[in-house]
Amino acid sequence: MLAARPELVDGVIITDPDSHARAREALGDAALLPRSAVAVGTAAALLAPAPAAGTDDGAVFLVPPNPAMHDEHAADEERQALRARAAERDEEIRTLAARLGKDRELAARLASWRTGCPAGRLTELARAAEEARAFAEEAEAELAEARTARAEAEEAAAEAVRVRDERQEAAQKARRAADALAGLAFRLRERAGWQAKVRELTDEAAEAEARAQACLERARAADEDRRAAQRAADDARRTARALRAERSEIAGAPDDVPEDGTGDGAQDEAPKASLPALREAYRAASQVYEKVGVGADLRAEQARAESDESAARAELDRLSNKVRTRAEQLLESPDGSDGPSRQAAAARAEELVQLLETRMTGASEQLGRLRGEAERLAPEDGDAHTDLPEDLVPRDAEHAQALLRTATAELASRTEALAQAREAHAELLDAHRAAEDAAGGFDEIAAMLRDLLREHPPEEEQEEPEPYPGSLEEARHSAAEARRSLRGCAADLSAAEAAVREACDVLVRHANSTRYEQVRTPARQQIRELPAAALPEHAARWADAFAPRLRVLTDELAQLERNRDSIVDRLRGLVESALATLRSAQRLSRLPEGLGEWSGQEFLRIRFEEPDQATLTERLGEVIDEATRAAVKKNSDLRRDGMSLLLRGVAAALQPKGVSVEILKPDAVLRAERVPVGQMGDVFSGGQLLTAAIALYCTMAALRSNDRGRDRHRHAGTLFLDNPIGRANATYLLELQRAVSDALGVQLLYTTGLFDTTALAEFPLVIRLRNDADLRAGLKYISVEEHLRPGLPKQSPAGEADTAHSEITATRMFKRPAPSTP
Repeated sequence: MLAARPELVDGVIITDPDSHARAREALGDAALLPRSAVAVGTAAALLAPAPAAGTDDGAVFLVPPNPAMHDEHAADEERQALRARAAERDEEIRTLAARLGKDRELAARLASWRTGCPAGRLTELARAAEEARAFAEEAEAELAEARTARAEAEEAAAEAVRVRDERQEAAQKARRAADALAGLAFRLRERAGWQAKVRELTDEAAEAEARAQACLERARAADEDRRAAQRAADDARRTARALRAERSEIAGAPDDVPEDGTGDGAQDEAPKASLPALREAYRAASQVYEKVGVGADLRAEQARAESDESAARAELDRLSNKVRTRAEQLLESPDGSDGPSRQAAAARAEELVQLLETRMTGASEQLGRLRGEAERLAPEDGDAHTDLPEDLVPRDAEHAQALLRTATAELASRTEALAQAREAHAELLDAHRAAEDAAGGFDEIAAMLRDLLREHPPEEEQEEPEPYPGSLEEARHSAAEARRSLRGCAADLSAAEAAVREACDVLVRHANSTRYEQVRTPARQQIRELPAAALPEHAARWADAFAPRLRVLTDELAQLERNRDSIVDRLRGLVESALATLRSAQRLSRLPEGLGEWSGQEFLRIRFEEPDQATLTERLGEVIDEATRAAVKKNSDLRRDGMSLLLRGVAAALQPKGVSVEILKPDAVLRAERVPVGQMGDVFSGGQLLTAAIALYCTMAALRSNDRGRDRHRHAGTLFLDNPIGRANATYLLELQRAVSDALGVQLLYTTGLFDTTALAEFPLVIRLRNDADLRAGLKYISVEEHLRPGLPKQSPAGEADTAHSEITATRMFKRPAPSTP
């Protein structure tokens, strides 16, 4: 039996088989969740043989155990539940303990109160409270009286303080007024001296400004001369370097040449030839040496050379001796050593000529102004305006200026005296006019009285006048007031009639204006046809008729004003963005280090005055209004596209000074010399213009990359150049072009048909191309012929170990995969 049903050994056995199902339901509903396996079965199941494996007869069932016995998560949940129940039980215990303590404290207080308050104690306390209440009422009454007295005393004290403060303030004001009047009196007494001193200081300031302006002009001229001398010195140094290089290339030339030109007697007696002539002779000798074996060609070339020499000699003979002598002197100078030196000297001469012409023009203008002023101030008759005494005749210009200052001060004092006399004369004239007005008033009263006496009606026709109730003085005063009021009303009536007539004239002119020729309203026709005197009668009717139209036009004008404001706001945003682009262009044109004085400099310098918001809005409104007026006009050539409006808006925003753009001038020594962009064509050579154009393109490419949000991206574009070496083959120009492009992230690709080894040596990679043709197919190709890498490391020969240098032959890149997100 135990072997057949081992689970029922420590389980529960039900003796009543009918209650087996009900016990199973009750245990399932109770959810006891025991901590061990508990089997429940009937007695018959215990005595019955063991069932076959895999069968279940339902006589024995297992009470569902606690899931924590076999599930870790359930065990954790069970532990958390037990801890929560324990915490709740502890909290409940603490709450009950606190309540018990409060109850005990309350019981102790009740017992103490019963001990301290025996029977009859409440009556005594009530009587004492009544007495204290009566005493408090009396004290409150006395306190109220004291507060009233205190408030009255405080009011009296405040009034006294106020009166004292007012009197002190009045006294201080009086003292300040007295001090101010004393100061004004002193200033009035000293006014004449101050005015004279001010005039003297003004004259001295004007003279100082004139001297400062003259000194400034001299400083500018000296600065221009210094720059010209510096450029000439740079050209001379460059010429000397070129001549030394050329001398080193000539075979057999001595290395040490005396600088002072000393030598033996034969050399001193020989005539000195110019360097170009010696260079031409050397070239001719070299060609003759190379072609000495060819007889016929040599004779033909000799004939051509003799013919060219004859033509040149004839052209030289046509020149004057002065011109030939000056030409020989210039050719013997360092400026005539070679072609570039002569071009530079010619350019400097042209600049000097322009400078001298400018100065001469300024001097001529000043001379013309002075002559015109002298003619204007010259006397009409005679040689002088007046005869001066000997002590007032100027000896020189400085003495004349001193005399002029003295005369000006005396004139100012006399002018002030004249002004005072005129003021006194004006006061006397006013008093005289007042007296005349008073006499006229008396005359008018007398005339009125005479008229009244002369036109006095008979007694039977005369109405009984009512006597004036006041006195004689009051009657006179009332009559004068009535006359003044009558005159005032008459003057007001005349002014009103004049204003009405002026308004009628303005209305008629407004209706007859050519601006309203297309208006065909009856009111306009009536205004034009009616006489001016009849217009006021119809004014009210016209005002009522025009009131609705006025409201409509007012609303339309307000809508147009709002649309104009929105357009101006949009244009202002675009203009501000354009100005920010100009500032970005200057910032992005900063050059890298390693370029001498150009290191860290901005290739472009764009200067303009930033307008404020109110001024910018007003100027852009004028631009919009001008475009609107041009749209209404016929045959107007003013463009109204977006870019034109933006350009006009930027030009209006930068008024009146505009924008100043300067660019660095590339030269051999890289001086930080800036030239306005308008003078580039006059100052820059061909190679310098090309270099500046490449730098400007690189700046614009960097600006475009910055506007597209790729300012951190290294590559800003590629620029293909068509034979730039033909114009800019100087080494410093090529180095400058590559340095600027490398700093701004622009790849330069040069294409040229010239094989200039000096220029090509500056490039790290040179690819030679060849033209090929497929005759059968009729096609043409461009193929790579050779790669030249002067700027890259050379490969070591095979079999030789290179211990001094190493190079990378292959690389491998491993990219870590991105972590997968769950």
